[in-house]
Amino acid sequence: MLFSLALILILGVIASYLFKKINMPSLIGYIFIGIILGPYCLNVLDSSLLDISSTLRNIALVIILTRAGLTLKITDLKKIGISAFLMSFVPALMEIMGFVLISRLLLDININEALIIGSIIAAVSPAVIVPRMIDLINNNYGTLKGIPQLILAGSSVDDVVVLVLFTSFLSLENANSFDILALIQIPLSIILGIIIGCIIGFIIDKIFRMINVNTISQLLVVLSISFILKYAEDYFVFSGLIAIMALSITLKYLNTAITDKLQSNYNNLWSVFEIFLFVLVGAMVNISYAFKAGINVIFVIIGSLLFRMIGVFICLLTTKFNRKEKIFCFIAYMPKATVQAAIGAIPLSIGLSCGDLALTIAVCSILLSAPVGAYLIDHLYDKLLTHDI
Repeated sequence: MLFSLALILILGVIASYLFKKINMPSLIGYIFIGIILGPYCLNVLDSSLLDISSTLRNIALVIILTRAGLTLKITDLKKIGISAFLMSFVPALMEIMGFVLISRLLLDININEALIIGSIIAAVSPAVIVPRMIDLINNNYGTLKGIPQLILAGSSVDDVVVLVLFTSFLSLENANSFDILALIQIPLSIILGIIIGCIIGFIIDKIFRMINVNTISQLLVVLSISFILKYAEDYFVFSGLIAIMALSITLKYLNTAITDKLQSNYNNLWSVFEIFLFVLVGAMVNISYAFKAGINVIFVIIGSLLFRMIGVFICLLTTKFNRKEKIFCFIAYMPKATVQAAIGAIPLSIGLSCGDLALTIAVCSILLSAPVGAYLIDHLYDKLLTHDI
């Protein structure tokens, strides 16, 4: 495993340097490294590393959401209000609906299977979106209107909603019974996640004020509690991911001096785990599936994304964003990666007839949207957003 870790880090650093030289996002290089090194190509990565890849992706996700929380301010959330609430579920629901409608015309699947696959591809990727929105906030692009803050907040809840829908549609296919209780639990898990995160954030702040510890110790405390919250969500009705963000936002609100140092350390931590996240996502990609996918699969994915953009447009109706700013929101809400890599193979692993197709579409959605979305964000933000000084 040590050799695999070293190989990933060394090639990741090289890829980051080369891709930045040609004005391409580093994550594209990481994904391709993962594909090349992974079991479906050269197969040089240690199998024990691949066995714990889901754990490493969860660690990266915790770091991503904590960074997002340490960047957001309460005043920013008040400013974007209802739009952030709508962005957390309307675009995803529109994309699922679009997938069902288009796939029924172009693919040989029933409605239940379409709902399952639609929910797999409907989640945006926090791994792609969050770091970029944090950079925009730090560089004051679109911040006065709360554009990157809106996308940060909405995309974080979006994943929670989609994962619950996926589980519900899966239970419908397996047992021919729809789990209504799971749908009711969506708002409950979000609300409880916010409450639990705020309470823990308040307690941590009090402890840090009473006990003078260095920044590294503070980082380890916050990181460890975040891991516990992510673990606990499997056993209790609350969203650990939302709790992690709420914890970070609370710390930011209560103690800016501490969180500024924490944010700097989390940025350094992310620079390492970013490489692992996207290389391991790439390693899960069976490239042969992508080549075997018919043109209809590509049309379905693109068509579903168009429905997603309609959903984003609906959410922005109450805002004062201009045309360029709305276009940026369309682009920023497009990338897929983490969730698709995590759940794309589940239908196949449990023996559903749509399993191969589900994995193919999940893979293609990553290859189509993650590099393109990241590239467009990185190269158009200064043309579409106002630089607020």
